[in-house]
Amino acid sequence: MKILFLVTEDWYFWSHALKLARTLRDAGAEVVVMTRLGALRDPIEDEGFRVIPWRVVRKSLNPFREGLAFAEVVRAYHDERPDLVHHAALKPIVYGGIAARLCGGIPSVNVVVGLGYVFASQTTKMALVRRLVMRLLQIALRPTSAKTIFQNDDNRKELVKWGIVNAERALTIRGDGVDKHYFRPTPEPVGTPVVMMASRMLWEKGVADFVRAAEMVHEEGLPARFVLVGKPDPQNPGSIDESQLNAWCANGSVEWWGSRDDMPDVIGQSNIICLPSFYGEGVPRALVEAAACGRAIVTTDMPGCRDVVRQGDNGILVPIHNPRMVADAVKKLIENPPLRAHMALRGRDLILDEFSQDTVVSQMMGVYSHLLGDSWPALASDSSEGSAERPSTLRN
Repeated sequence: MKILFLVTEDWYFWSHALKLARTLRDAGAEVVVMTRLGALRDPIEDEGFRVIPWRVVRKSLNPFREGLAFAEVVRAYHDERPDLVHHAALKPIVYGGIAARLCGGIPSVNVVVGLGYVFASQTTKMALVRRLVMRLLQIALRPTSAKTIFQNDDNRKELVKWGIVNAERALTIRGDGVDKHYFRPTPEPVGTPVVMMASRMLWEKGVADFVRAAEMVHEEGLPARFVLVGKPDPQNPGSIDESQLNAWCANGSVEWWGSRDDMPDVIGQSNIICLPSFYGEGVPRALVEAAACGRAIVTTDMPGCRDVVRQGDNGILVPIHNPRMVADAVKKLIENPPLRAHMALRGRDLILDEFSQDTVVSQMMGVYSHLLGDSWPALASDSSEGSAERPSTLRN
């Protein structure tokens, strides 16, 4: 049995799909990963997965370059003849879904990890691109041999309403799961409270709103440190320049710790996690990891974000584009340690109930089994997550 993963970046496969790929490998499948290669080719191959380089550029809209990227996928599917293909994010879903149809109707699992920049941007150019993407998604997701996985119910309902995907072939699996052994609760640090935002440094993630909320809290004389963790993403049109991040740091508003791969330790240095995103999220990994580590959360009342936070129970939801309410929510939590402690416990319970890797991988294996029938071995009921074997390599 051969399973081929199509993703745009090797770091995405490593941080989001590694546990699933390991489970498939251990169940007897040959796993092939087609992706744009960065620094992770050797670690991926060391896992026993075969790699096919993909010359794709995430932010590209150049028709010639995109035609070449699509042709590479068609050629790979024709040559490899996988039993099932797994596509994650919009560009792989479009190119991979259409290629699967052209190559004889290969069964496909299509994971919509949020609607992203194309749907979040309000520019005229992106409105035109959005119409084209919606039409291509209809073509890619139409076959009865395709299953579409959404990470939140809002996205699923929208695409069904728009006629892009058939309701009977769409389901929700909440995120990629979190390793409950690796991300575990730790006591809050003592001293000046630390409010942390862990994310790619994108405008749509609400970084500017986080900085403005920090300024408001400082102006009102409440002691607190505001910390950004993550790096710019030049492949995303919404990426924030390092010069802007350094300017915010120079003003004393925030600290910027850059990219980190020791996220349990990093989260352990925080008292509150904040993500004022207005991005087209699926389920933000940063929030799942924060809840698993027992931290109160402030985030926006947006699809994906509100899937992780229950208002007033394990965090506080605020409207988008409203740094004043972000600041007020942060102040409320800073001034109320018992409330933070309650939210920490409730967040951890939520992760164990709904967002653990065991739960998510088992659900995904069920989808594979449905598409492949008796030819695919079922996931063993006693499968475990192991013990802290995989660090999170990049904030999403």
